[in-house]
Amino acid sequence: MDIITTTSYEALSITAANYIIEKLNNNPSAVLGMATGGTPTKMYEFLIKDRIQNNTSYQNVTTFNLDEYVNLAKNDANSYFSYMNKHLFTHIDITKQNVFIPDGLAENLEDECKRYEQLLQDKGPVDVQILGLGENGHIGFNEPGTPFTSRTHVVELTESTRQANARFFPSLEDVPTHAITMGIASIMNAKEIILLVSGKNKADAFERLLHGKISEDFPASILKNHPCVKIIADRSVLEQSSIIA
Repeated sequence: MDIITTTSYEALSITAANYIIEKLNNNPSAVLGMATGGTPTKMYEFLIKDRIQNNTSYQNVTTFNLDEYVNLAKNDANSYFSYMNKHLFTHIDITKQNVFIPDGLAENLEDECKRYEQLLQDKGPVDVQILGLGENGHIGFNEPGTPFTSRTHVVELTESTRQANARFFPSLEDVPTHAITMGIASIMNAKEIILLVSGKNKADAFERLLHGKISEDFPASILKNHPCVKIIADRSVLEQSSIIA
Protein backbone atom coordinates (compact mmCIF):
# COMPACT_ATOMS: atom_id res chain seq x y z
CA MET A 1 0.00 0.00 0.00
CA ASP A 2 1.21 3.45 -0.96
CA ILE A 3 0.40 6.07 1.68
CA ILE A 4 0.03 9.67 0.49
CA THR A 5 -0.08 12.18 3.35
CA THR A 6 -1.82 15.52 2.95
CA THR A 7 -2.04 18.60 5.13
CA SER A 8 -5.81 19.01 5.09
CA TYR A 9 -9.10 17.55 3.91
CA GLU A 10 -9.04 19.97 0.98
CA ALA A 11 -5.56 18.81 -0.01
CA LEU A 12 -6.72 15.20 0.25
CA SER A 13 -9.64 15.98 -2.04
CA ILE A 14 -7.48 17.78 -4.61
CA THR A 15 -4.97 14.93 -4.61
CA ALA A 16 -7.69 12.34 -5.21
CA ALA A 17 -9.39 14.41 -7.91
CA ASN A 18 -6.12 15.03 -9.74
CA TYR A 19 -5.36 11.32 -9.72
CA ILE A 20 -8.72 10.52 -11.30
CA ILE A 21 -8.36 13.33 -13.86
CA GLU A 22 -4.96 11.97 -14.86
CA LYS A 23 -6.49 8.52 -15.33
CA LEU A 24 -9.26 9.96 -17.51
CA ASN A 25 -6.77 11.89 -19.61
CA ASN A 26 -4.88 8.66 -20.23
CA ASN A 27 -8.00 6.53 -20.66
CA PRO A 28 -11.17 8.44 -21.65
CA SER A 29 -13.15 5.16 -21.47
CA ALA A 30 -12.14 4.33 -17.90
CA VAL A 31 -14.42 2.41 -15.54
CA LEU A 32 -14.66 4.18 -12.19
CA GLY A 33 -15.94 2.78 -8.91
CA MET A 34 -17.72 5.57 -7.04
CA ALA A 35 -18.11 6.09 -3.29
CA THR A 36 -20.56 8.24 -1.36
CA GLY A 37 -20.75 9.79 2.11
CA GLY A 38 -18.95 12.77 3.58
CA THR A 39 -15.34 12.00 2.65
CA PRO A 40 -15.49 12.08 -1.18
CA THR A 41 -17.81 15.10 -1.41
CA LYS A 42 -15.11 17.73 -1.93
CA MET A 43 -13.24 15.47 -4.33
CA TYR A 44 -16.34 15.55 -6.51
CA GLU A 45 -16.38 19.35 -6.21
CA PHE A 46 -12.86 19.48 -7.67
CA LEU A 47 -13.83 17.10 -10.47
CA ILE A 48 -16.68 19.47 -11.37
CA LYS A 49 -14.35 22.46 -11.20
CA ASP A 50 -11.94 20.68 -13.54
CA ARG A 51 -14.80 19.87 -15.91
CA ILE A 52 -15.72 23.56 -16.08
CA GLN A 53 -12.16 24.83 -16.44
CA ASN A 54 -10.54 22.11 -18.55
CA ASN A 55 -13.52 20.43 -20.22
CA THR A 56 -12.48 16.95 -19.13
CA SER A 57 -14.97 14.61 -20.79
CA TYR A 58 -16.90 11.78 -19.14
CA GLN A 59 -18.91 10.79 -22.23
CA ASN A 60 -17.19 7.41 -22.54
CA VAL A 61 -16.65 6.82 -18.81
CA THR A 62 -18.55 4.01 -17.07
CA THR A 63 -19.28 4.24 -13.34
CA PHE A 64 -20.32 1.70 -10.74
CA ASN A 65 -21.43 2.79 -7.30
CA LEU A 66 -20.39 0.75 -4.32
CA ASP A 67 -23.80 0.57 -2.72
CA GLU A 68 -27.34 1.78 -2.25
CA TYR A 69 -29.80 1.72 0.62
CA VAL A 70 -32.65 -0.77 0.52
CA ASN A 71 -36.18 0.71 0.46
CA LEU A 72 -35.18 4.25 -0.50
CA ALA A 73 -36.61 5.64 -3.73
CA LYS A 74 -34.12 7.05 -6.23
CA ASN A 75 -35.55 10.54 -5.74
CA ASP A 76 -35.21 10.34 -1.97
CA ALA A 77 -32.71 13.02 -0.93
CA ASN A 78 -30.73 10.43 1.05
CA SER A 79 -30.47 7.78 -1.66
CA TYR A 80 -27.06 7.36 -3.20
CA PHE A 81 -28.65 7.83 -6.60
CA SER A 82 -29.63 11.34 -5.49
CA TYR A 83 -26.24 11.88 -3.86
CA MET A 84 -24.37 11.11 -7.07
CA ASN A 85 -26.63 13.33 -9.16
CA LYS A 86 -26.30 16.20 -6.70
CA HIS A 87 -22.56 15.96 -6.18
CA LEU A 88 -21.34 14.93 -9.63
CA PHE A 89 -23.45 13.49 -12.42
CA THR A 90 -25.66 16.48 -13.22
CA HIS A 91 -22.54 18.66 -13.50
CA ILE A 92 -20.60 16.57 -16.03
CA ASP A 93 -21.26 15.14 -19.48
CA ILE A 94 -21.53 11.50 -18.43
CA THR A 95 -23.88 9.25 -20.43
CA LYS A 96 -26.77 8.04 -18.28
CA GLN A 97 -26.61 4.57 -19.81
CA ASN A 98 -23.05 4.25 -18.48
CA VAL A 99 -24.04 4.96 -14.85
CA PHE A 100 -24.75 1.94 -12.67
CA ILE A 101 -26.13 2.05 -9.11
CA PRO A 102 -27.83 -0.87 -7.32
CA ASP A 103 -31.62 -0.69 -7.21
CA GLY A 104 -32.62 -0.70 -3.56
CA LEU A 105 -36.31 -0.94 -4.51
CA ALA A 106 -35.90 -4.07 -6.64
CA GLU A 107 -38.72 -6.56 -6.10
CA ASN A 108 -36.22 -9.38 -5.72
CA LEU A 109 -33.08 -8.11 -4.00
CA GLU A 110 -31.18 -11.36 -4.52
CA ASP A 111 -31.77 -11.16 -8.26
CA GLU A 112 -30.72 -7.49 -8.21
CA CYS A 113 -27.43 -8.44 -6.55
CA LYS A 114 -26.79 -11.08 -9.20
CA ARG A 115 -27.67 -8.61 -11.97
CA TYR A 116 -25.31 -5.98 -10.59
CA GLU A 117 -22.47 -8.43 -10.13
CA GLN A 118 -22.90 -9.63 -13.70
CA LEU A 119 -22.71 -6.03 -14.93
CA LEU A 120 -19.44 -5.64 -13.04
CA GLN A 121 -18.12 -8.75 -14.75
CA ASP A 122 -19.35 -7.75 -18.20
CA LYS A 123 -18.29 -4.10 -18.19
CA GLY A 124 -15.35 -4.26 -15.82
CA PRO A 125 -12.92 -4.62 -14.39
CA VAL A 126 -13.09 -1.30 -12.57
CA ASP A 127 -9.98 0.71 -13.39
CA VAL A 128 -10.01 2.89 -10.26
CA GLN A 129 -12.18 2.13 -7.23
CA ILE A 130 -12.70 4.93 -4.71
CA LEU A 131 -13.25 3.84 -1.12
CA GLY A 132 -13.80 5.40 2.26
CA LEU A 133 -12.85 3.76 5.53
CA GLY A 134 -15.56 3.02 8.07
CA GLU A 135 -14.86 3.50 11.76
CA ASN A 136 -15.34 -0.25 12.22
CA GLY A 137 -13.25 -1.02 9.14
CA HIS A 138 -16.09 -1.47 6.70
CA ILE A 139 -15.50 -0.83 3.02
CA GLY A 140 -18.60 -0.25 0.96
CA PHE A 141 -21.22 -1.54 3.37
CA ASN A 142 -19.27 -4.72 4.05
CA GLU A 143 -19.48 -4.89 7.83
CA PRO A 144 -17.12 -6.82 10.13
CA GLY A 145 -17.55 -10.54 9.60
CA THR A 146 -18.29 -10.26 5.88
CA PRO A 147 -16.44 -13.07 4.04
CA PHE A 148 -13.57 -11.89 1.90
CA THR A 149 -15.05 -14.05 -0.88
CA SER A 150 -18.34 -12.10 -0.91
CA ARG A 151 -19.81 -10.69 -4.10
CA THR A 152 -22.59 -8.09 -4.42
CA HIS A 153 -25.07 -8.82 -1.64
CA VAL A 154 -27.64 -7.42 0.79
CA VAL A 155 -26.23 -6.48 4.17
CA GLU A 156 -27.81 -5.55 7.48
CA LEU A 157 -26.12 -2.37 8.67
CA THR A 158 -24.57 -2.35 12.11
CA GLU A 159 -25.74 0.12 14.72
CA SER A 160 -22.40 1.97 14.55
CA THR A 161 -22.70 2.43 10.78
CA ARG A 162 -26.29 3.63 11.07
CA GLN A 163 -25.26 6.09 13.78
CA ALA A 164 -22.38 7.36 11.62
CA ASN A 165 -24.84 7.99 8.76
CA ALA A 166 -27.59 9.43 10.93
CA ARG A 167 -26.24 12.96 10.37
CA PHE A 168 -27.65 12.78 6.85
CA PHE A 169 -31.16 11.82 8.04
CA PRO A 170 -33.81 13.50 10.21
CA SER A 171 -33.20 10.92 12.94
CA LEU A 172 -31.50 7.57 13.56
CA GLU A 173 -34.86 5.84 13.11
CA ASP A 174 -34.97 7.14 9.53
CA VAL A 175 -31.65 5.51 8.58
CA PRO A 176 -32.29 2.34 6.55
CA THR A 177 -31.37 -0.94 8.19
CA HIS A 178 -30.21 -2.70 5.01
CA ALA A 179 -28.26 -1.92 1.87
CA ILE A 180 -27.02 -3.55 -1.32
CA THR A 181 -23.25 -3.41 -1.56
CA MET A 182 -20.49 -4.64 -3.79
CA GLY A 183 -18.87 -7.56 -2.01
CA ILE A 184 -15.28 -7.57 -0.85
CA ALA A 185 -14.21 -9.85 -3.70
CA SER A 186 -16.03 -7.52 -6.11
CA ILE A 187 -14.07 -4.55 -4.77
CA MET A 188 -10.78 -6.42 -4.90
CA ASN A 189 -11.28 -7.06 -8.63
CA ALA A 190 -10.51 -3.38 -9.32
CA LYS A 191 -7.18 -2.71 -11.00
CA GLU A 192 -6.44 0.15 -8.60
CA ILE A 193 -7.99 1.27 -5.32
CA ILE A 194 -7.90 4.75 -3.76
CA LEU A 195 -8.75 4.77 -0.06
CA LEU A 196 -9.66 8.19 1.33
CA VAL A 197 -9.18 8.61 5.09
CA SER A 198 -10.12 11.87 6.79
CA GLY A 199 -11.10 12.90 10.30
CA LYS A 200 -9.96 12.15 13.84
CA ASN A 201 -12.77 9.64 14.18
CA LYS A 202 -11.04 7.46 11.56
CA ALA A 203 -7.66 7.43 13.35
CA ASP A 204 -8.20 4.16 15.22
CA ALA A 205 -9.40 2.40 12.07
CA PHE A 206 -6.45 3.82 10.12
CA GLU A 207 -4.01 2.60 12.78
CA ARG A 208 -5.55 -0.88 12.73
CA LEU A 209 -5.41 -0.97 8.95
CA LEU A 210 -1.71 -0.17 8.98
CA HIS A 211 -0.63 -2.38 11.87
CA GLY A 212 -3.34 -4.97 12.43
CA LYS A 213 -3.59 -8.42 10.96
CA ILE A 214 -5.70 -9.36 7.97
CA SER A 215 -9.03 -10.51 9.35
CA GLU A 216 -12.67 -10.61 8.29
CA ASP A 217 -13.36 -8.86 11.59
CA PHE A 218 -11.85 -5.77 9.94
CA PRO A 219 -12.88 -5.80 6.27
CA ALA A 220 -10.48 -3.08 5.09
CA SER A 221 -7.54 -5.25 6.14
CA ILE A 222 -7.93 -7.28 2.93
CA LEU A 223 -6.64 -4.26 1.02
CA LYS A 224 -3.15 -5.30 2.13
CA ASN A 225 -3.45 -8.14 -0.36
CA HIS A 226 -4.31 -5.88 -3.30
CA PRO A 227 -1.40 -5.11 -5.67
CA CYS A 228 -2.23 -1.42 -6.17
CA VAL A 229 -3.74 0.53 -3.27
CA LYS A 230 -3.16 4.22 -2.66
CA ILE A 231 -4.20 5.56 0.74
CA ILE A 232 -4.71 9.32 0.82
CA ALA A 233 -4.89 10.51 4.43
CA ASP A 234 -5.11 13.99 5.91
CA ARG A 235 -3.45 15.53 8.97
CA SER A 236 -6.47 15.09 11.22
CA VAL A 237 -5.99 11.33 10.92
CA LEU A 238 -2.22 11.35 10.89
CA GLU A 239 -1.85 13.38 14.07
CA GLN A 240 -3.69 10.67 15.95
CA SER A 241 -1.65 7.83 14.49
CA SER A 242 1.93 6.64 14.34
CA ILE A 243 2.45 8.38 10.97
CA ILE A 244 2.83 12.16 11.02
CA ALA A 245 2.51 14.15 7.81
